[in-house]
Amino acid sequence: MRAHALSASAAVAAAIVLSACGAGAGAGNPGRRDAGQRIPAALAREARPIGRGARFHPPAGGPVLGACRPGLGHRDAVHVELFAANRVTLVASSIGTRPPRQWEEGRIAAAGCYGALVTLEPTGVVLIRRGARLTVADLFRSWGQPLGRQRMASFSAHEVTAFVDGRRRNGPVGRIALRRHAEIVLEVGPYVPPHAAYLFPPGD
Repeated sequence: MRAHALSASAAVAAAIVLSACGAGAGAGNPGRRDAGQRIPAALAREARPIGRGARFHPPAGGPVLGACRPGLGHRDAVHVELFAANRVTLVASSIGTRPPRQWEEGRIAAAGCYGALVTLEPTGVVLIRRGARLTVADLFRSWGQPLGRQRMASFSAHEVTAFVDGRRRNGPVGRIALRRHAEIVLEVGPYVPPHAAYLFPPGD
């Protein structure tokens, strides 16, 4: 199982970062992008870039939840997007894993063991062991980052706003269930139009 597809917003953000670094679609023509790879104008206007600096890239440092098993096993995928100060905040890779870890192209290919909740790459895809009943609060606890009514990782505000499948969710954000194929968006700061869905790879 490879849950590594990027959401529309993450893909656009990655494209913005790559263009700033001078990367392009063609090896011989870095300024050219094939017609099939063009980002729709409406989507590009709504995109937010990935924030710069440590605040937007909080590392994993929390406990492994549940039994830490040598195999990843069958998993259900959830997508979590975070926005702060009108920028993307990355959900760290390696949450819920223990060393030794092997990396391939920025993705964890192997780990010493895997807990009930893991992330293999910083795309916001969270893999939940089937049968586990976990919440957004569990994700942040295993990540080692704070979450509350006015706090999300490195950021604080009057309120942390939550959306599930494109709809506003009232109440404590930590209680939101990490259910299969949910699209969960948390925001601190200016309103960012939330995505209602995420294209998961078959079988996740």
